[in-house]
Amino acid sequence: MRKGTKLGIAAVLSLAMVAAACGDDDEEGGGAETTAATETTAGSTDTTAAGGTDTTAGGGGGVELRWRTRPDNQAEIDLYQSISDSIDEANEGFSLKYEPGNNEGSPYQDQLRTELSAGTAPDVFWIPGTDIADFATKGLIMDLREMADATEGYSDDAFYPEPMAQLTFDPESSTSGPVLWGLPRDVSTFAVYLNLDLIAKAGADDPRVLAEEGSWTWDALKEVADKVAATGGANKGWGMNAWWANYGMFMNAAGGGFFNEDRTACALDTPESIAGLEYVTSLYEGTSSIPYGEDAEKPFNAGTLGMFLNGRWATPGARSSLSFNWDVVRAPDGPDGQGNWLFWGAYVVNAKTEHPEEAWALMQALTSQEVQSEISSLGANIPSRKSAEADEAFLTYTPPENNQAFLDGIQSNPTAEGPLWGGSWPAFDKAMNTGVEAVIKGSKSIDEYQATICNDTASAFTGG
Repeated sequence: MRKGTKLGIAAVLSLAMVAAACGDDDEEGGGAETTAATETTAGSTDTTAAGGTDTTAGGGGGVELRWRTRPDNQAEIDLYQSISDSIDEANEGFSLKYEPGNNEGSPYQDQLRTELSAGTAPDVFWIPGTDIADFATKGLIMDLREMADATEGYSDDAFYPEPMAQLTFDPESSTSGPVLWGLPRDVSTFAVYLNLDLIAKAGADDPRVLAEEGSWTWDALKEVADKVAATGGANKGWGMNAWWANYGMFMNAAGGGFFNEDRTACALDTPESIAGLEYVTSLYEGTSSIPYGEDAEKPFNAGTLGMFLNGRWATPGARSSLSFNWDVVRAPDGPDGQGNWLFWGAYVVNAKTEHPEEAWALMQALTSQEVQSEISSLGANIPSRKSAEADEAFLTYTPPENNQAFLDGIQSNPTAEGPLWGGSWPAFDKAMNTGVEAVIKGSKSIDEYQATICNDTASAFTGG
């Protein structure tokens, strides 16, 4: 990392540790006895981490903190290891051990829940925005508000408001602000990754040109996909992986969505949501698409897939592995626009950590402007700190050339990824995925799905 970034990290850590030392020793969120920052920095304390590991002084100090993300590929693993090494080098208060999560999708969160129950989870870890409520209401993560309020220069307003509305939501008062469950690591939107060589070979219209002309629509996507697939061999035109956001984008773009307005009941059976699912299903009729449920990233990287739906997090892997001409284009327009998502995830603190002040200092370093800019420059995401300067810099982090596609997603009134404070997101996600997959794969008719899906997901709201 650049020298300026290391200096910025050191400054953040210094302020955070001073604020922690001035705070109340009886920190909420786990009741663990804590050590003043000045003592910890001296490296004289021999303690045990939340995960039961020995924390005898490592390279950075007397306390070893374990932290984890869910990387999308090896390029992201390398990126976060580099960040961890630089933060470790820049401070004397703690040493770091970075642990990349090895499970994609919900199994990552399931593993964390198991480790939290067993007392072996990391001190700091990343979770998707959808899971904040589940982790918070079960007492698995720490309320950081007291430490945040004692930290000079900290403000919730520095971050995008959509994630912060959820990260500061107090389920007891049903208001945002009284608590702080974590800090947003990143935001992202969907874009369609393009194999420009394959699209040109097929004689199909360039989706980027269609977007500029205002004619990048669902119909146009299918036309390009069909032409690419018609080139034969292993070539396919369209692919997306099997998780809620992919089909949900098309539901949103049709004017539908997962929930009613106050997110207290299912809306998967509305005419708009059904229209979105019908379009998704049509993409898998015939042979133009990678079969639903198969990993579409591998054939895209291999050069046999024309278009691949994914978020900004796929960019590091694309930069390191693609040998063909590629770029991105914004999501296609449905009846109600793009239907894009504002994805976000947050760093949170294990409620049982024995080192809350050090964990809070680490979180501030991980979400500092310097670190976020460094991560964004390598392609992984869009900074969660909201500023025109950050957006302007993001456009220069190429390839891809058309970074504006991701910012267009943010500016198109995207649906913010969010938890179910009045229900169980994991339960809803599981039931919804089961129903959607049955329709796409042809084992359930769309009419049967429409008649049963909200009953199938009802227990997610009742706890039954």
